[in-house]
Amino acid sequence: MDKDFKHLTPSCEVMASMLVHVGMLREVELLLLGMENQGITFHSAVTFGNLVGGYLGRGETGRAFFVYNQMRGQGLIPPLSCCSALLHHLVRIRETQLAFRVCLDMVEIGINASDLGKSSVDNIVRLLCSEGMIQEARNLVKKAMALGFEPSSLVIYEIACGYCENKDFEDLLGFFVQMKCPPDVLTGNSIINTICSYFGAERADFFRQKLEQLGFQPNEITFGVLIGWSCHVGNLRNAVTYWSETLSRGLKPHICSYNSLISGMFMQGMWEHVQAVLDEMVDRGTTPNLTTFRILLAGYCKARRFDEAKNMIPEMVNRGFIESSSPEDPLSKVFTVLGLNPSAVRLKRDNDVGFLKTEFFDTLGNGLYLDTDLDEYEKRVNDVLQESTIIDYNSVVMKECSDGNYSAAVGLVNEMVQWGQGLSLSVFSALLNGLCTSRLHVRASAYLLDQVPKLTNQLDQETLNLLVQAYCKKGLTYKGSILFDGMQQRNLTIHGKTFSLLIKGLCKMKNNQKIIDLLAMAQQSKWLPELEDCKALVECLCHQNMLKEVLKLFESMMVANTHLRLEICHVFLEKLCVLGFAGISHVLVEKLLLQGFALDHIAYSHLLRGFCKEKRFSVAFTILDSMLTNNLVPCLDVSVILIPQLCRAARFEKAIALKNIVSAEQSKLSSSVNSALVKGYFLTRKIEEAVNLVQDMMWGGQVPDAEIYDIMFQENCRVKNFTKVRELVGAKIRNNLGLPISSYRNWVRLMCADGRFLSALRLKDFMLGQSGSHGLIVYNILLFYLLSNGNLVLVTELLNELQKKGLLLDEVSYNFLVYGFSQCKEVSTSVHYLSTMISKGLRPSNRSLRTVLCSLCELGVLKEALELSREMHARDWIHGSLVQNSLVECLVSHGQLQEAEDFLDRMVRKGQIHDSINYNYLIRLFCQYGRLNKVVDLLNVMLKKGNIPNSASYDSIIQSFCACNKMDQAMTFQTEMLDRDLKPSIKTWNMLVHKFCQDGQSAEAERLLISMVQLGVTPTREIYYSLINCHRYENNLRKASELVQVMQRNGYEPDFDMHWSLISKLSHSNDKDKDSSSKGFLSRLLSGSGFTSKSKLG
Repeated sequence: MDKDFKHLTPSCEVMASMLVHVGMLREVELLLLGMENQGITFHSAVTFGNLVGGYLGRGETGRAFFVYNQMRGQGLIPPLSCCSALLHHLVRIRETQLAFRVCLDMVEIGINASDLGKSSVDNIVRLLCSEGMIQEARNLVKKAMALGFEPSSLVIYEIACGYCENKDFEDLLGFFVQMKCPPDVLTGNSIINTICSYFGAERADFFRQKLEQLGFQPNEITFGVLIGWSCHVGNLRNAVTYWSETLSRGLKPHICSYNSLISGMFMQGMWEHVQAVLDEMVDRGTTPNLTTFRILLAGYCKARRFDEAKNMIPEMVNRGFIESSSPEDPLSKVFTVLGLNPSAVRLKRDNDVGFLKTEFFDTLGNGLYLDTDLDEYEKRVNDVLQESTIIDYNSVVMKECSDGNYSAAVGLVNEMVQWGQGLSLSVFSALLNGLCTSRLHVRASAYLLDQVPKLTNQLDQETLNLLVQAYCKKGLTYKGSILFDGMQQRNLTIHGKTFSLLIKGLCKMKNNQKIIDLLAMAQQSKWLPELEDCKALVECLCHQNMLKEVLKLFESMMVANTHLRLEICHVFLEKLCVLGFAGISHVLVEKLLLQGFALDHIAYSHLLRGFCKEKRFSVAFTILDSMLTNNLVPCLDVSVILIPQLCRAARFEKAIALKNIVSAEQSKLSSSVNSALVKGYFLTRKIEEAVNLVQDMMWGGQVPDAEIYDIMFQENCRVKNFTKVRELVGAKIRNNLGLPISSYRNWVRLMCADGRFLSALRLKDFMLGQSGSHGLIVYNILLFYLLSNGNLVLVTELLNELQKKGLLLDEVSYNFLVYGFSQCKEVSTSVHYLSTMISKGLRPSNRSLRTVLCSLCELGVLKEALELSREMHARDWIHGSLVQNSLVECLVSHGQLQEAEDFLDRMVRKGQIHDSINYNYLIRLFCQYGRLNKVVDLLNVMLKKGNIPNSASYDSIIQSFCACNKMDQAMTFQTEMLDRDLKPSIKTWNMLVHKFCQDGQSAEAERLLISMVQLGVTPTREIYYSLINCHRYENNLRKASELVQVMQRNGYEPDFDMHWSLISKLSHSNDKDKDSSSKGFLSRLLSGSGFTSKSKLG
């Protein structure tokens, strides 16, 4: 091609689109570069977008972003699909800056946020927040909201958490004002809890009031946070104020709020008022929990109210919080629950004069004191009270994890979010490890990762490896792949098990490019799978036809594991052969042999198994010959497969030799190979040899297995040797082998075909006595063959017998009855069983429905046929071609032509058209009635389903349009017909030519004549006559004469009328004496017709 040749822009766009479609992405870029050098501007944003998508599919983020920039540099607006794919990919690999830039770009272009996808913007905002880019996240949300984006509560939560971490609460308030979007209760509680932890409850309450002015609606937990923090610092007055606020708003205080308030009272020495709070708590329907009782025990012990403390123990036992231990002193139990050593804490009476040691008095006035380390004692009870004011959920979650209560731990995580608390990294890691170890909770870990993306990026490599492995095992490969990408970015160590499981998971997802990249990365990391993992891995790769990668893995395994080479060969050969790659395995084996590697019989057996499975027995025979030459014997299962095939190939000597070798090596296995040879003899009709071998087996003490008996049984059924069949049945019974259903079916078929119905009934009784598990199957088989042979009397008897035994007919039974009675012309009975079947909720087979409907139509019972059709419509059962043909024909025969069309329209409208629909008959039928619009509709339906109408249909359509003088449509269908390699009938050609001639369109008629000749169709005399007459009427004598000559060359002689007509035309021509050519024509015409000039007469 000339260097200076310039393609037009549209042609370049087409080429680029085609190259992208076949994955030739670099070639597209070269094409674009060439266009740029020639000064041609490429304007196809769709092609650019597809190019970006292609690179993303390959994981080439840099190239994808380069193309995106190139597109934006030309001022093109990327397609939405391109933007969404790019954003999704950038978020997935945590390219925060690039994702932010693309999203901001899209928003600034003015792409509607709803079109871009709410999740895309949400994910980018969350990504920005996890990286601490709070201001950028805020700006993005602001701009997106101008385009109709509504930030989710999760987005608001993430931004709020970011501001909270920076302690920038004024900006946070400004954010809510700017967004005109108050926080939800989870976000609000998180803010309140954070302010409490930094600045105290009073400032948090002040902020709460400002949030309420914006529309925030606090709940009981909001006030519970304020109550807890107030009690924590000993500000009981404020705690009571918040308590009152809770009640005044009609909110029910949370159990934690009660516990905080009780703890605060005990810490402030107000133990006398605790009972009032407890009473109110119970009155409001809140049940004390274990924490409540621990607070009460600690509080009473702090106040030295040991009697009250001891009274709590029986109630705790009753509620199941502690176990009963009657010999133990209740006070000792109190100390135990509080974590004190009962033996180290003694309550003693002060007997000294002046009560110098007395701390408190009992009800009798005795002075008492604690004989213990008072500092340690006070610290312990104070700790219990202090810790109870604010629950440290992280500690509670960690305890549940230690106890293995992972479901409870996940529940607590959800609860802690409501209280505005967040997981610590150590607790998060411990929880994830526990959830992954317990495979029942893997999905819960995925949920947690989505909730706290920031902590996910801080997890250690051991936890991440465990997560990826757990996800891949559970089928969550996509999530595992995202974590894996994050591990790569952080340069963490990836375990071999992680590589293996992720590759297997990607194989199931059929992501070949990702698999190739991962394998390359794994091999760079010196990864090799364990032998057990290798089996599953090879199988997955083979399913994806990734044979190059399989062979690379084989080579690496062989090099790295020299002591396991034979076992490795077994694994790879087994999987390759089982999965249909025996040919490649054979090449691999040949290569190993050339390298001097010795293979055993197991390796060769895998090869044989593979070739037999692929039906490539000639190759298998060659390998077998090689094995036997090297004194290697195939495995038993392979030998059993090969022996019958050797017989089928007329290699009886080799089959016998193989049988003898296997029998000689393991005499216990001789029965299996003998049976295989018997099977081979029967397959090749070597009946005498088969019978002799069976006798030899029996003389040798070998009982033929059930398969051999079945083969012999079927062979004797085939030749109708009833005597032998009975002998075989007797032999099987004597050997407790039973009679299988397949043999029963064959025998019943023969009996019924031979009219031996009573024998068939006796055989049925025998089968039922043999095993009751196949009772209905036995009846169904007999019913089918009785119906097939028209014995309706015995069918009725069998149905009565079934009813007496209480055996219910199943779907198979009803289908046999419907079809059988219909074939016996008992249509009413057939309809009865069909109706019964449908009423019982059973689905009739397509054959049953087709048979009944067609029978009703044949009988002209239109009403019942339409009722059945409506039932099929209501249940979305497909109407096949025959059913539709019958119904429409029946409607038409009843003069209901419009109803027939309406019926076909409903079929299309409801999508009840079978993929293999055939409307050829109906097309011809409607053509007869001139309903050409419906004819075209039917033809289009067939074409949409991928079914080509036959020549007769096109002929009918073309002829019908000709009859209506619609020649343009006729020619359109004739052209379509020829494009589909269908040949119009001679009648169609005749009609087309005739109509064009009749309309005076001789040029069109001539073109048709030429087409006929080019297609090898011989024009008829009528076609020539039509065209000649057309030219004659047009006074075009030259063309008329030429056509006469052509007609004569094709063996048609013009009749006298045509001769005379042409001569008359010539005689009246003004130029008859001057035009020598006319004379020449007349001479040729007469000469060609058998006339001779006067000069030649005499």
